[in-house]
Amino acid sequence: MEVTYGDVVLCEFYFSDLKSSKKRPVLVFRDNLPYDDFVSIPISSRITHLHPDEILIKPEDFRSGTIPVISKLMLRKTFVVSKSNVLKKYGTLETDSLRNIQKQFCTFFACP
Repeated sequence: MEVTYGDVVLCEFYFSDLKSSKKRPVLVFRDNLPYDDFVSIPISSRITHLHPDEILIKPEDFRSGTIPVISKLMLRKTFVVSKSNVLKKYGTLETDSLRNIQKQFCTFFACP
């Protein structure tokens, strides 16, 4: 499935036994990596305690589509995913929301 920067997608992640898996949502943070990979930021609906590197995302942050519940992005857990693991697209975030996420990402990781 094609993904672009700002998409929120559901991915299937396999455990080391390659027999069982879990499905988790992620934000596509960079979509132009080689080998059909993309940089993702994981999303969790457990929002009772926010760490400094976690950002709430709400339905109003989307320009199209939405997520089932208010959730959080966990910047510290950013990782690379194969596009072949994408099961479906929830939607795409607004440009202003993406700018805010990028700014907080750079603050957390001390981008030059």
